[in-house]
Amino acid sequence: MTHSTEPETPRVHWAKHPVPGTGAHAAHLTLANPRQRNALTLRMYDELESACEEIDADDEVRLTVVRGAGEAAFAAGTDIREFRAVTSGEDGVAYEHRVGRAVGRLAGLRMPAVAVVQGPAVGAGLVVAASCDLVVCTPDAVFGAPIGRSLGNCLSPTAIARLYAGLGRARTLRALLTARLIPAAEAHEAGFVTEVVEPGRLDDRVGELAADIARCAPLTLAAIKEADRRVLAAADPGHGDDLYEMCYGSRDFHEGVTAFLGKRAPRWQGR
Repeated sequence: MTHSTEPETPRVHWAKHPVPGTGAHAAHLTLANPRQRNALTLRMYDELESACEEIDADDEVRLTVVRGAGEAAFAAGTDIREFRAVTSGEDGVAYEHRVGRAVGRLAGLRMPAVAVVQGPAVGAGLVVAASCDLVVCTPDAVFGAPIGRSLGNCLSPTAIARLYAGLGRARTLRALLTARLIPAAEAHEAGFVTEVVEPGRLDDRVGELAADIARCAPLTLAAIKEADRRVLAAADPGHGDDLYEMCYGSRDFHEGVTAFLGKRAPRWQGR
């Protein structure tokens, strides 16, 4: 994939750069939809999946750095305009499966992935960050999925299992059930965030962390990643198709999308 800093159309792109002093390379993967605060589109999910396939096929890559384009946001959810095409529970199941393949492929990268978060990582952005192995953020970062207040859809059981692993069950449920955003310091205290770094030091610190990873034996990195996947898989309850059908096929979801795009508060009916 080619590299561009400000694409006209939303996309995911990556480029390979050497990690100084190590002889290895890092893949720098960018979520680029700056006009929508890097909200992900269906095309971007597909490109994320393809990018991860390409990265895993490159034996020179020792880690992947994932970040949003610009400094305003990591990823502010999914581009809500695309939800206008979701008109049934079956559409919702298909959408969640498509998203699940993409973030599952990110979580399944053979080498470590580091999320670099500035600003909000919410909704889909939270799920992408949770699919990485380490999270480095600036103090202004916030994490959450306020979909209960805004859209009326749901997260996958796999995503919730990953959040339990990083944030803990109590903190995850509080955030999801109250539509609360978790500030950087609290996410760090919980263990979801690896480090909180001031913006002026962010690139240098990510470079140092990349070098630390790149100096490690690749088979050891791969084995640790696989062991981690097996541990998390034991806690993964599997598909949530019935939950997707219930939420995405509801009048409330249609109301949530309409209200969000109309910039008004939704009127929930519970059906």
